[in-house]
Amino acid sequence: MNVHRLDKYAKSLIKVAAGRIKSSFTTDLLIETKSEANDLVTNIDKETEQFFIHHIKRDFPNHRILGEEGFGDDLHDLEGYIWILDPIDGTMNFIHQKKNFAISLGIYKDGIGVLGYIYNVMEDELISAAMDEGAYFNDVRIPAVKKANIEQSIIGINASWVVPNKHIEHEGMIKLLQKVRGTRSYGSAALEISYVVTGKLDAYMSMRLSPWDIAGGMVIAKEVGAIVTNLANEPINLLEQNTFIISKPGLHKELVTNYIRLKQ
Repeated sequence: MNVHRLDKYAKSLIKVAAGRIKSSFTTDLLIETKSEANDLVTNIDKETEQFFIHHIKRDFPNHRILGEEGFGDDLHDLEGYIWILDPIDGTMNFIHQKKNFAISLGIYKDGIGVLGYIYNVMEDELISAAMDEGAYFNDVRIPAVKKANIEQSIIGINASWVVPNKHIEHEGMIKLLQKVRGTRSYGSAALEISYVVTGKLDAYMSMRLSPWDIAGGMVIAKEVGAIVTNLANEPINLLEQNTFIISKPGLHKELVTNYIRLKQ
């Protein structure tokens, strides 16, 4: 498989899909809930995933697809080429704000990230990476991320983890918030990952992300030297939901060692 050909093809699909999403603003959205009231999906999420699947299955029939909306393949392994897709990451933002959402796509071969993309649709910002060839922001090379420390860091974190919850010891999160320079929450894992790899954030963490939220970003992170693990400092399993942290060097170890305590 020619990776550069595949890269060009994926980018063209992303741009066409983004144009379709923008055009949808003139139509009525059909909004449904999934697992709970704030887990939203629209007809545009579904149509966008189906658009990708139609073209990928037609042009690469041996490739498999893992998509958020469930129209792809039922995966139990990572053999061969797999496209891991979130057609609209940040659906709540898409519905309420008409901005701050992204198309997230990772292409893996035998479990190894080959190509990764995060496309901020409304800002026309494409971050892409190919394995061992660096990462790019709208075709401009992204430099390696620099080391960071707690006191000078801005960290992406959802405020719900700072109050008592069933996932993490919130006291450690309170100590972290008292130590860092600032926190942010944008409502899209893909965008928050993109902000870390481009230096706008120093770290981002979440308690529950699916493979399609992070697969594209993981490829990009590796190319700029950002560190990605789950919150127990273990490798990410792309066949299941994960806790997640991406961080600049120097910051990751301090976060997972001194501030993050998962509940059993």
